[in-house]
Amino acid sequence: MAGKRSSVVIAGGGIGGIATALALAKYDIESQVYERRAGFPEEGAGIQIGPNGTRILSDLGVADVLRAHAAVPDALSARDGSTGQELTRLPLGTWIAERHGSPYWTAHRKDLHNALRMRAEADPRITLKCGCEIVSFVNEADGIRAIDAAGDVIEGQALVCADGLWSDLRKKMGASGVPQPVGKTAFRSVTPASDLPPELTPNAVHIWLAPGAHVVHYPVNAGRDIALVVITDDTSREAGWERPALAQTVQDSVRSFSMPLQDLVAKAQDWRRWSLYAMPPLQHWSVGRATLLGDAAHPVLPFLAQGAVLALEDAKMLACCLAGERHDVATALKNYEHARWRRAKRVAETSRRNGRIYHMSGALALARNATMRLTRPARMMVGFDWLYGWRL
Repeated sequence: MAGKRSSVVIAGGGIGGIATALALAKYDIESQVYERRAGFPEEGAGIQIGPNGTRILSDLGVADVLRAHAAVPDALSARDGSTGQELTRLPLGTWIAERHGSPYWTAHRKDLHNALRMRAEADPRITLKCGCEIVSFVNEADGIRAIDAAGDVIEGQALVCADGLWSDLRKKMGASGVPQPVGKTAFRSVTPASDLPPELTPNAVHIWLAPGAHVVHYPVNAGRDIALVVITDDTSREAGWERPALAQTVQDSVRSFSMPLQDLVAKAQDWRRWSLYAMPPLQHWSVGRATLLGDAAHPVLPFLAQGAVLALEDAKMLACCLAGERHDVATALKNYEHARWRRAKRVAETSRRNGRIYHMSGALALARNATMRLTRPARMMVGFDWLYGWRL
């Protein structure tokens, strides 16, 4: 990718955008990252990073920075929401690290983003710029012209559109996919670990299942805090991650859950909400020298904890494809799309199916609970080898 327009232009300074810059730098490819907001985002609460994600973070040199802020849960405890009875305890910790060669971490989203940004700022091949939104582009024979909101032109060899679920650049590619509400809302908060009821294991991911709702909580900030996510049926249609929610609204949504969970939710006060959206798989991600990445290409519902990790996988694959076809960018992007499309589709479908399983009621919920009790935990986890064992 030598020549006048040597660098890759990246629209979006979130997890996927900065990870792409770092992955490209591994192949000595320069990049320019443009974030539309005045500062790089620190939104969100907790994030789970499976071995397929921590493996990439290690490769990018980010794990060394994030490790001090992450927690390493020993297990995933699935519970019946109304009774609080543990249905199964799936192994994480040492078991999953040994099986997949990389750990399972939980962290605050802002800590992951800060770790990525710190590595990017230290790399001379990466330029980071805030307050600049890429709104359009023009493909040319020898490069691409990205156009920002002020009308200025940024030249590069390729454009990576990592501008999220509501991507405007996706529309510029002629993609027909439009996010559709799924009738559920997620509430999230972070509270001190001292708020965790004594009967609950502190160093674990907990998931509570109930008709039309479920709750997940796990340690973040090296175990000092607990991240909570409450997902329930709701017809609201709001865009964005940072809309405030009343604590009473969240407490009312978990009235059917057992008291330990209600007590924990009641102690968290600073709640944010976002409506959940899904989108049918796009027919294509790339047009000439422009391509989509992360949620812009394949938004995933949060029932498998893989949205951000998929963006990390995208970043690694995209960088590899561009490095392998330095003189044919359009082919490199098609190779990237071909390599990622089926996996992204499978993760999205599995996540949606998980959501249906989590929110079952009546006889279906009884059958689900019985299956969890009777299936050996390690055997259940082996069924996710395809997910956590991903390697380039």
